[in-house]
Amino acid sequence: MSKNLVYLLPVLLLSCVESDNTDAQTGVLPNILWIVGENFKLDLGIYGAKNVHTPNLDSLARNGLRFTHVFATSPVCAPSRSAFMTGMYQTSTDTHNMRSHREDDFRLPEGVRPITHHLQDAGYFTANITHIGDKEVGTGKLDLNFVNEGPIYQSDDWEALKENQPFFAQINTPEAEYDIYDRKSAEKDRVRWVGEEWHPQIATIENVSPPPYYPDHPITRAEWARYLNSVSGMDVRVGWILDKLRQDGLANNTIIVFFADNGRLEARGIHWAWDTGLHVPLVIYYPDALEAPPQYQKGAENSQVISLLDLTATTLWMADIPRPPLMQSRLFLGEAADPARTYAFSARDRIDETVLRIRSVRGQRFHYLRNFNAGAGFPTLNRYKEKCFLVKPLMRTLHAQGQLTGAALDLMQSRPPEELYDTLLDPHETVNLAGDSAYEGTLRAMRTALNTWIVETGDLGMYPEPEEIVVPFVDEMHAWFGTPEWVMEEY
Repeated sequence: MSKNLVYLLPVLLLSCVESDNTDAQTGVLPNILWIVGENFKLDLGIYGAKNVHTPNLDSLARNGLRFTHVFATSPVCAPSRSAFMTGMYQTSTDTHNMRSHREDDFRLPEGVRPITHHLQDAGYFTANITHIGDKEVGTGKLDLNFVNEGPIYQSDDWEALKENQPFFAQINTPEAEYDIYDRKSAEKDRVRWVGEEWHPQIATIENVSPPPYYPDHPITRAEWARYLNSVSGMDVRVGWILDKLRQDGLANNTIIVFFADNGRLEARGIHWAWDTGLHVPLVIYYPDALEAPPQYQKGAENSQVISLLDLTATTLWMADIPRPPLMQSRLFLGEAADPARTYAFSARDRIDETVLRIRSVRGQRFHYLRNFNAGAGFPTLNRYKEKCFLVKPLMRTLHAQGQLTGAALDLMQSRPPEELYDTLLDPHETVNLAGDSAYEGTLRAMRTALNTWIVETGDLGMYPEPEEIVVPFVDEMHAWFGTPEWVMEEY
């Protein structure tokens, strides 16, 4: 049996979800707008974050529904996006390795399609917006691990939306990348503009408190402040988008969905399967003119466990489109919503030249991780991380000098085969409970859940990529970011 078809067997039992989401008051289908923050955790004021200024998203959440336990299926963009754009785990469709299948004849398995193709078939106009007038609001980023499915969107023009309703539009905000890519050639800071407005500078080296798994050092504080200010800058763009919706008379018939594609842009966040790499914000806003689902209460908080994968089926439901029978995405809104998840499952596989396999099971409180590569951990070489996240070489230096202690010292060790964290008592996930007999029952239950998920979803991560696929990524990343001196002999 082809490995691309393994996923089919366990999901054949899924049935279509009947949908009737035509608005009763207007008799027309709603517009749907995805605002996608790139590389953010729950670092908004409405979630309790400090040293950020996010009035636009905070207002959207106060007038909408805010979700607190949503987890990406991957801690990096391309696999995560490949999942929520199809409603299938990336590990089931062979899209789990970072930026794979860009230059081959790969096609998605039979029956798996981008969400926009379903929407277009139902009469929706689809757009991936980059500008509103002369203001850059989005990057147009797709970054999918499939490129042979035909055009994903029909337009990138905001002005086309008003005359092409109902529409489904995505805006991928650029702000969380801040200045790290400048470091490919030079280690520098720069003044950041957001259109004609100053990038908000709320966080400073003096007022931030980096998490305990980093050393308290000026470099760490500067990195942390830059990230938080990028959150504030992203909110400025969101304000432009919301203002334009109102100005164009589109606000009363547009459902707004704000979420992040994966977790935080920090050295221990993106790429890693701790909460820092997987835990993402989600806010859904229904205007008063549209009939909202029964789960929707304005200004409420929803704490059920949701996989970001579930956004696919739920968005189709908003558009009155039944869930395709093979889709793994679950429905979390509407009269026919699926039962709430017990766990959200996530996977990390090859990212750039770094071959690591990690699996994550996240419940309401506890988080279980399984590491399949003995001896690997935070210090494992990734050239992009070494060059763009200054705290990583800093920690190598301090570790060599014997100056790291506590959680920062522990982070420099190889990861054990299993990790278990109580995220309520230990939100930074620094105390591994996997060896504590008091938690044996929890560990056993989550271990079993992962074993079952691997089999039922046909996890393709067990099949290593051929060396001829991986080696070019080593050369590419060396060309882009260089190779640290401490590994030049190896290289």
